[in-house]
Amino acid sequence: MAAPHQPQLVFVDGSFEELAQEMADFLSVSEEIKALVEKKQKDEILKKLIIASPALHSIPEKEFAGAYNLLVYLILQSDNAAMFLPRVCENLTKPITSSPINGPGLALNTLTTIFNMLKPDDELRFNVFMAILRFLKIHGMFENIKPYLKSLDEWMNEWETDSEDQRQAYEAIAETAREAGDVHTSYQYILKALRTFEDDEVKSENAQKIALRALKTALLSPTQYDFQDLLNVPCVQALSETHAVYFELLTVFAEKDLEDYNQFREEHEGFVEKEHLDLEKLQTKMRLLTFASLAARTQTREIPYDEIAEALQISPEEVELWIIDVIRAQLVEGRMSQQKKVFLVHRTTYRVFGEKQWRQLGDLVDTWRETLSKVATTLRKEQAGLEAQKKRDLEEVERKLANTGVSGPGERRRGDRGDRGERSERAPRKERTDDDD
Repeated sequence: MAAPHQPQLVFVDGSFEELAQEMADFLSVSEEIKALVEKKQKDEILKKLIIASPALHSIPEKEFAGAYNLLVYLILQSDNAAMFLPRVCENLTKPITSSPINGPGLALNTLTTIFNMLKPDDELRFNVFMAILRFLKIHGMFENIKPYLKSLDEWMNEWETDSEDQRQAYEAIAETAREAGDVHTSYQYILKALRTFEDDEVKSENAQKIALRALKTALLSPTQYDFQDLLNVPCVQALSETHAVYFELLTVFAEKDLEDYNQFREEHEGFVEKEHLDLEKLQTKMRLLTFASLAARTQTREIPYDEIAEALQISPEEVELWIIDVIRAQLVEGRMSQQKKVFLVHRTTYRVFGEKQWRQLGDLVDTWRETLSKVATTLRKEQAGLEAQKKRDLEEVERKLANTGVSGPGERRRGDRGDRGERSERAPRKERTDDDD
């Protein structure tokens, strides 16, 4: 596929009738369309060509792309292209017998060419896009379309697709991604599909079906630990009335701990197993989420191993393995102190941030403020003590210098010639007489 506003990629020379006759010769139906060509019955000619077009799957590989490009070009000359293109796209999902190895690649290239031959705002592009998705699902080639999904919303605006078509596309992407093992992308597009429902549709059968699908995907995903986005979707909130037990389970995973989960299982005995929700996966995820909550509410930033073991309902010997798992899940950052048997928390993820968490954060900030105030007071005392000691040391040095007759740093020695304001005294000069000779 190409970026939006890609120019048409196929250029041919000749009238529709001439090119149609050439295509008919290639498909061995020239006699069948001869009279139609003379009467210039464009759509009737195209019907004959499309009915015969499966024969293209047995022609030599090197001729495949050119033949299909010509067929698509002819279709686009009709005012009823929307009637013919879906049949061509459907044909391309069938095996290409002349090229068992390269066939899927040839078919995908042809579907992509069809997409790019259409004008950017042509609503037929939506139909071709859906055909490409079906093809990729059949052949397990989801990775080929992932780079272009970022343009999908822009394309849909250009095609002026309604909410139902958008939902259809998002669901198809989610299902194709799921089969390809891309759980994260699958979940994101289920959420996008849910958001296409209007307020008066959130309790509809289809909306609730997709909401349950999103809920189950989130619970069983090995990478999904944040459930707040899901809880905020109106269709999911409506589950509290249509599927109350499922909604209760979602609330437990969004906001509560392992103890609450165990209580849920006691109150709804057999529910998890009956719904095929994979008990082991849910138990593991709930322990990791409980660990994250424990780390978030600790104020000392040190969690004893015994406290972790109690919260996760595991043996003390298992604590370090769960520490590794919670760090790997990127729910908590920190390091183990095996000597002190504590986990030192560096960073943690809040599962939900409401009034309770604001209070906890306020308490934590108050604790930090108090600690920093004590540190600042201690530093000021230390600084004042150092300055006082420095002053005492200087006074002691001056005292010792004064006792030895040596001037201190602030005194000047007597008779210092450097004192220009005074002169040293000399004896009076003796007058010379004759007796001195």
